[in-house]
Amino acid sequence: MAEEPGSSSPPPVAPDWASAGWSVAIPQRASGSVRLGSGFAALAAVAVLMIAWILTPSEDGLGTHQQMGLPPCNWIVAANMPCPTCGMTTAFSFAAHGNLLESFRTQPLGALLAIATAMVVLVGGWTAVSGSMIAPFFSGLFGKRLLWVFVALLLVAWAYKIGDHREYF
Repeated sequence: MAEEPGSSSPPPVAPDWASAGWSVAIPQRASGSVRLGSGFAALAAVAVLMIAWILTPSEDGLGTHQQMGLPPCNWIVAANMPCPTCGMTTAFSFAAHGNLLESFRTQPLGALLAIATAMVVLVGGWTAVSGSMIAPFFSGLFGKRLLWVFVALLLVAWAYKIGDHREYF
């Protein structure tokens, strides 16, 4: 049907998202203490990555930590078996040098933690400088479920490292 001349249709109505069960996130500004804490977290993460970058990753996949004056892994010395964190420093060093594939091959969980550390630099730095709250998006990720996922990943990465170590030694 054609509209009659002179008549007008009512203006469109914006949808009421709240009554439909949708929540609309209003961006929050970080408080001074949150910005300060984010800045410290970002600086700590930068320090870890800088140390990893200064170190030369061991081609054996473990032992890089000895460049910092730390002793060899006691598990390797006593039982010729890697500990759950064996290869983490080497994986961080490979990642800090931009070789993520070798980082993952060295210690899969170490590679994931190195990437997470870089994310802390970005998110923490952004929050500290801009005051924009990106962190609430990530806060829902932390809890018991993440702890169990981390433990499972640690065990899988440890089993992988044991298999990798047995292959070479």
